Amino acid sequence: MVTPSPADQNRPGRSRVAFHRWTEVVPSETGATGYLDPFGGETATWAYTRWTSEERAVGFPATELVPSWVASAPKGAWIRVELRARTEGGRLTKWYDMGRWAEGGEDIHRTSLPGQGDEDGDVAVDTFVATRPVTAYRLRVTLHGAGARVHEAGVMASAVPTGVGVPVSAPGEARGVELDVPPRSQRTHAGHYPQWGGGGESWCSPASMTMVMQYWGRGPDPAELAFVDPADPCPAVDHAARDMYDHSYQGTGNWPFGVAYAGRYGLRGLVTRLRSLTEVERFIAAGVPVLTSQSFRDGELPGSGYSTGGHIMVVTGFTPGGDVVANDPAALSDETVKRTYPRAAFEHVWLRGTGSGGIVHVVHPHDVPLPPSEGNW
Repeated sequence: MVTPSPADQNRPGRSRVAFHRWTEVVPSETGATGYLDPFGGETATWAYTRWTSEERAVGFPATELVPSWVASAPKGAWIRVELRARTEGGRLTKWYDMGRWAEGGEDIHRTSLPGQGDEDGDVAVDTFVATRPVTAYRLRVTLHGAGARVHEAGVMASAVPTGVGVPVSAPGEARGVELDVPPRSQRTHAGHYPQWGGGGESWCSPASMTMVMQYWGRGPDPAELAFVDPADPCPAVDHAARDMYDHSYQGTGNWPFGVAYAGRYGLRGLVTRLRSLTEVERFIAAGVPVLTSQSFRDGELPGSGYSTGGHIMVVTGFTPGGDVVANDPAALSDETVKRTYPRAAFEHVWLRGTGSGGIVHVVHPHDVPLPPSEGNW
């Protein structure tokens, strides 16, 4: 990892970001607990093991924390992920529930947990949002059932500028590089399985994650796809929607749930923030596509032809002039998924503080290293 440059981290208009990954998650606590699924069923008693991290200093006053994980939780198992923070004044917050996750839906309903807000902060689906900045945190993972395992876990801490202005980066090392990521349109799944977030019209996350997983040659086998109509244009997208679905959020866009889904198929993954398209270019040059989250109004992203309050797409490369080449699942067909977006416009709608502030998902095989980092991956 490259040591973060304080001058670079403090550059006007850029987010401050720190990511830490644990590759050894060994539970040391055991017990049993009752659990009443908020979406149905009776109270069940679960044996559990628990791992709690050391307190991790952020290095700056952070306003948001987002965990992500790669784990195993097959039938008969599930995991609960929690965060506790320390405020600038030294006060410890309570433990916030950041997600209850399982691979399938046989034992619990996979869900985030609303209604946790207090004087220190709140949880917005997958993100702890601090009322007052925090300077350190601890991560806790409770594994229920015999088959639960956590292979790695991470937390992204960040402080995103509140202004809407975003400095435009100069084209860099990935000019003219395009990765051969399979195109998958969410729109070809319109009306499919509306119980999972409204159907294909809303499945930008499952479609984008499927594209990247298929790029790496990973995904569910034919037996896992047997529930999907054989005439479906890409059954893997329907499978991803089902197994990324967050029952409280009532959608498929929970960021860590998407990474955890990819992790079931032998991929490593994380959720973090990047601070410029220059950083995205490092990934593209290393052969790693990046899933980005952005929101924009009509006309703000020329060539898109739509507006969105939040949308996931896959950056697959850059033109020789530095514009963004993306697989945009909002296209009407697989054939029209590949788009070219102006660099300045894309960087603006992706990085600005009124949007996602540069959120990305990165998933990759164990034998494909990520490029050098300045502390944010």
